[in-house]
Amino acid sequence: MSDYRIEKDSMGEVKVPVNALYGAQTQRANDNFPISGIRFSREFIEALGTVKKAAALANKTLGLLDDSKADAIMDAATEVIDGKHDDQFVIDIFQTGSGTSSNMNSNEVISHIANEGKEGEDRIHPNDHVNFGQSSNDVIPTAIRIAAVLSVQRDLIPALTHLKDAFLAKGAEYAHVVKTGRTHLMDAMPVTIEQEFGGYARQLELGIERVKAALERVKELPQGGTAVGTGINTHSDFGKTFAATVSDLTGEAFEEASNHFEAQATVDAPVELSGQLKTIAVSLMKISNDLRWMNSGPNSGIGEVQLAALQPGSSIMPGKVNPVIEESVNMVCAQVIGNDAAITVGGLNGNFELNVMLPMVAHNLLESIKILANASRNLADRSVSKLTVREDVIAEKVGKNPILVTALNPIIGYDLAAKIAKKAYAENRALLDVALEMTDLSEQELKDALDPIKMTKGGFTD
Repeated sequence: MSDYRIEKDSMGEVKVPVNALYGAQTQRANDNFPISGIRFSREFIEALGTVKKAAALANKTLGLLDDSKADAIMDAATEVIDGKHDDQFVIDIFQTGSGTSSNMNSNEVISHIANEGKEGEDRIHPNDHVNFGQSSNDVIPTAIRIAAVLSVQRDLIPALTHLKDAFLAKGAEYAHVVKTGRTHLMDAMPVTIEQEFGGYARQLELGIERVKAALERVKELPQGGTAVGTGINTHSDFGKTFAATVSDLTGEAFEEASNHFEAQATVDAPVELSGQLKTIAVSLMKISNDLRWMNSGPNSGIGEVQLAALQPGSSIMPGKVNPVIEESVNMVCAQVIGNDAAITVGGLNGNFELNVMLPMVAHNLLESIKILANASRNLADRSVSKLTVREDVIAEKVGKNPILVTALNPIIGYDLAAKIAKKAYAENRALLDVALEMTDLSEQELKDALDPIKMTKGGFTD
């Protein structure tokens, strides 16, 4: 038996692997783009299947597609949605900028599945039926938006919420611990572990709010604009019916784009979402680096917290343990920031009625969502929830922090307070002892004024 079969398209005959579910146009694209070996993700393939299923149902509802053909397309598209044929989506993401190749890949796979047992006029054509009332120019940007919304809602928001909750729980566990605050990496006024970790939790909470706000624009679907936004070769109600159908299929409130020319000529909504993902990456890197600093040492660094020992840290230094989870988070953040830069360039390439960097935008956006979600959950489970606070180390450092003298400013004045701080630091002595020598305040008055926990509550210490 031959390993190939002959398929035909408008350009002639093509040899296609005998067991492939795709046809000639997919094979041509597969041959034309031997670039990276990176294929579209499960999330994007699911979204393509959702587009095809919703389009078939909308066309059936509008009386434009024969019921039996529509049902067969929907059944086949459901298999694509469920991930049964991911290996048949073979085209490199660096392909034609409209993503036409991947649209035809889905059309050919779905028609092949739907045609099992069908002959003659009952057969389903990839263009005439699966792609009926559609263009690659509205299918691909629609699939990008559907995939992004579902990925954010299913994966990213729950992961960020989980990490936020981990910081809140760990902060509450050590709410009684007062540590040295730091500005410019130098000792500053004290804060509690709960306050510091609460700041991290708020960063994550704001990140969730940012992506939710961006999703409102992403939920506008380009489908219905067809080739250039005018809606040629489709029903005037198709876009609205399609969006309602996708909403029913996914449980998310999608709607038809208010302006199809904007929706197809630009990827402004995905660019906006990517920008919010970048902001989350910036937040996560700040948080991750703080944990690395606090864990540094254990003897010659700050050493305020101890992260879980997860694996040997050196091939030559026995016993060394490194903050590996935080390092992985930082690399994820760098990747997301890089992805955003590429997406930004992609957004610049909306020439007249079509953006021509859609596959790259799709891949980078979905990768950013996925790795941010995975890194956030991993940070929560393998690091934050398992870290311990070294209360003895913190207490010793707080007691020697000369900046605590700030609380005496309203009582003895800035100049004398500065002299006390400098003497305590120079002699490596407790601030209380030096203040007893250099002021007329009693020991109890100084203890009350220099109580670190009072300083974390704001206002005057008295």
